[in-house]
Amino acid sequence: MKSDIALRSGGQVLVDALKIHGVERVFGVPGESYLAALDAFHDTEDAMQFVICRQEGGAAYMAEAYGKLTGKPGICFVTRGPGATNASVGVHTAFQDSTPMILFIGQVARDQMEREAFQEIDYRRMFGQMAKWVVEIEDAARIPELISQAFHRAVNGRPGPVVVALPEDMLTDMVSVADTPAFKRVETYAGEPQLDELVARLAEAKRPMVVAGGGGWTQQAVADLRAFSEAFALPIAASFRCQDLFDNTHANYAGDLGLAAGPKLIQHMKDCDLLISIGARLGEMTTGAYTLIDIPVPKQTLVHIHPGAEELGRVYHASLPINASVAGFLSQAAKLKPSTAPTWEAWTKTAHADYLDNLRHPTTPGPVQMGDVMEWLRGHLPKDAILTTGAGNYSAWAHRFYQYRSFRTQLGPTNGSMGYGVPAAIAAKITAPERTVVAFAGDGCFLMNGQELATAMQYDARVVFLVINNGMYGTIRMHQERSYPGRVSGTKLTNPDFAALARSYGLHGETVEATEDFIGAFQRSEASGKPALIEIRIDPEALTPKMSLTQIRDQAIAQGR
Repeated sequence: MKSDIALRSGGQVLVDALKIHGVERVFGVPGESYLAALDAFHDTEDAMQFVICRQEGGAAYMAEAYGKLTGKPGICFVTRGPGATNASVGVHTAFQDSTPMILFIGQVARDQMEREAFQEIDYRRMFGQMAKWVVEIEDAARIPELISQAFHRAVNGRPGPVVVALPEDMLTDMVSVADTPAFKRVETYAGEPQLDELVARLAEAKRPMVVAGGGGWTQQAVADLRAFSEAFALPIAASFRCQDLFDNTHANYAGDLGLAAGPKLIQHMKDCDLLISIGARLGEMTTGAYTLIDIPVPKQTLVHIHPGAEELGRVYHASLPINASVAGFLSQAAKLKPSTAPTWEAWTKTAHADYLDNLRHPTTPGPVQMGDVMEWLRGHLPKDAILTTGAGNYSAWAHRFYQYRSFRTQLGPTNGSMGYGVPAAIAAKITAPERTVVAFAGDGCFLMNGQELATAMQYDARVVFLVINNGMYGTIRMHQERSYPGRVSGTKLTNPDFAALARSYGLHGETVEATEDFIGAFQRSEASGKPALIEIRIDPEALTPKMSLTQIRDQAIAQGR
């Protein structure tokens, strides 16, 4: 009977629910709108860590990175109004990256709603197209029910973010309510007729290709993908920023699709006659702005496996759509056997050889050769090292010239969100302190969340931050030179001394201005016993691994732009 259950504040019921659902870590910025929840966190410090961040955008990125790294919902707490708007960038990232995440927002008191009270926002309208579900809890007695629903929605189907608004006075209400059990993950599977058809289509194929991506992956799913690939001699390509789903050194790996895709891989995608997409939405970045696969009916026979039924047929008409979770489908695919011996071994070997050829780095302008830096990191970093990136041309070096060898060693936003790499790396190091974590950031990207260095110091998150500084918003400058050559506007940056800035926070700081200086700087950073930042000053002409700034401009002029 409810009368036999002790009275608890809404804030206490909420925090108790988080414990039941296995939350071990919360990222956030405190606010007066959820003081009752903060008070309840006080008594859970040994079991549930509240990581105090410096800005809500950084906190939301940390929660998203945690969700991506662990597969469990990343939890973020922010205050109303400005706190929520700052945190929205992490929600958008989680949505496009299919990452489980729950954002809790303090809200104005219920008796003040619809008056434009201090910092009031209607979060259902604000996050309506940015989250899987948005709910405002108006009755503290419903907290267990609605939090259970939030966790289930975040992880099941296509994973994604959920937003929960918490009216301030609701959190102080005293209620007698029973808790719910912990959430359960639900895997979905392909039907036997679909599996039979898949094997039949493989038997008819001459040039198959698999694209792996999206959310909902597990260590076992990665192992099952490898078994499926080996049984059928299938080449595996990774969708944009999902390179850690298949060992890049494996003989069947064909490379990654996206900004750093090799031209031969792009041709393989166009030439394949059977395309099997596992978990990937096949969005703009993965498909080269929708040019690699015809819309709505691809010329390739398309088998599209996706956990979200709404994605199947949304853009592409698949010959064989399969509504199944990644882990569920691959547990079945790993047991399949070819009906006839695969005839495309040479095709798969060529795809991998082309990938290895694309690892060769060119010489770029200036005394720092990022290709040499990446080659050294490939040989130096342990197999389970985690690399994070934000958005910018600098990220191409980590995408194209590093080899990801194990699951969840790459954390990058598929929505191309700047400022992600620094907070993501901090979350990763706090969550997995035994692993090496290296954050890549451009000079513009770093300064969007560079204040989180204070969080790294506070929690002794010994990340090595690499700031690749070319004095500009490089990606926009590249597009600017292609479309409006020589007309530079809005892309020049005046930057601080990043190493000195890092030292002011208490980090170890280094500056690299020549390739030969990097190894020593990195080794000293690792040995410093604290978080470290290495500023790598590169020539502005080294705008991409393929073309210099001047070459891009001259090409545009020659084309009459």
